[in-house]
Amino acid sequence: MLLQAESGTPTTWVDLIRSAGPEVIVVLVITGVLSVASWFIIGMKWWQFRRIGGQGRRFFNEVEREPGLREAYRKVMKLPPSPFSRLFREGLNFYSELKPGAMTEGERTTHTLTESQLEALKMVLSKEISSERDAVSHYVTWLATIGAVGPLLGLLGTVLGVMNAFLGISQGGSGNLAAVAPGVAEALITTVAGLAVAIPAVMAYNVYASRVARFESEMEGFGNALVGWMAREGLL
Repeated sequence: MLLQAESGTPTTWVDLIRSAGPEVIVVLVITGVLSVASWFIIGMKWWQFRRIGGQGRRFFNEVEREPGLREAYRKVMKLPPSPFSRLFREGLNFYSELKPGAMTEGERTTHTLTESQLEALKMVLSKEISSERDAVSHYVTWLATIGAVGPLLGLLGTVLGVMNAFLGISQGGSGNLAAVAPGVAEALITTVAGLAVAIPAVMAYNVYASRVARFESEMEGFGNALVGWMAREGLL
């Protein structure tokens, strides 16, 4: 810092930011906003997936304790909402509309569905799975967008900074390394900022996109298992 005061030459990245031109500052502010948004989404999705995992474990623990589908249905109706419980409720509520009283009567009466009714039931389950997947994947694509835009913003700031540096050199009439280096170093700050924003965003996007795909696969597997469970108990 003393060297900068005596010679006017930046010696740290903080000095470079302080001496940056308005174009570079604007790019740095935008990348800073993107960084905050990226980390907010990362934290929010981490909490959401953690909560869904806990809800899923509780749901399956409760369902596995019940001897039959009717008992599980009455138990699930008392549980707080979760993706798996909503899928379970949606499927069996639709079935109850097709066969009123089938899920509440005490005796083990066999109920059958026509082929068109069975297809309608599968479509209801598929629609609920798609809805839950969309809810879980919300904002995940923003991480991919930030990961793609961050380096481009950094490059834009670098190009603008280099242009200003060379314009200053041409006006000052000095082309030695000591005159060129500070301007180029100042311009490269935006490249570093862009990469610092993009790297965690892209990594988080890949992780969460994989978790969304796994979540959708688990929901589809449970939907198929539910149909099989209904068939085993003579409800289809």
